[in-house]
Amino acid sequence: MTLKKYNKTNFHKHTFCEFTEVDTVAIHNIEWHYKSKSGSGYCFTEEGVYRISNHWGRAANCRWRLISNSNSKINNSQNRIGYAKWTDFYPNNEIDNFFYVEVNFEAKEVMFQHKYNPNYDGKAVLRNASETAKVIRQIKEILESDTWAKYLDFDDFEQLRKEIILKLIQTSISFAEIKKSLV
Repeated sequence: MTLKKYNKTNFHKHTFCEFTEVDTVAIHNIEWHYKSKSGSGYCFTEEGVYRISNHWGRAANCRWRLISNSNSKINNSQNRIGYAKWTDFYPNNEIDNFFYVEVNFEAKEVMFQHKYNPNYDGKAVLRNASETAKVIRQIKEILESDTWAKYLDFDDFEQLRKEIILKLIQTSISFAEIKKSLV
């Protein structure tokens, strides 16, 4: 399958992308080529695009995530600059099964990724946007509380937590069905 090629004329139409945060000092004399109605600025290069914005995540019909090395949380109140190559943009819509869920068990963080991400190993079930959001909510509940395990019999709680989360990620079995199988 050949992927759609993105450039400055189409990158903002129904795409998923992870931008890498850039230090403003490194690009202090950047020339912004376009400013959106919402105030975001864009600088286009042959290889990709710089974006300065105070809002990341959902941007119109896109899902654009800012990956930062900084410990400060992306709070969508201050401008941050991100860079993405044109090859980092993937198609996005609400219907197709484009997304999978991944979990960092040590940090207790859950997020979605795109199936065209080069790190996708094929193990996680691909889902549409709303199904992915539902699984993420369930996994957050499992990671952040223990009330869901009230009537379950287990020896190692952390191992149980991890097994259930992996089943949610790698199968289409519902959380309720997984819990029922453990009673």
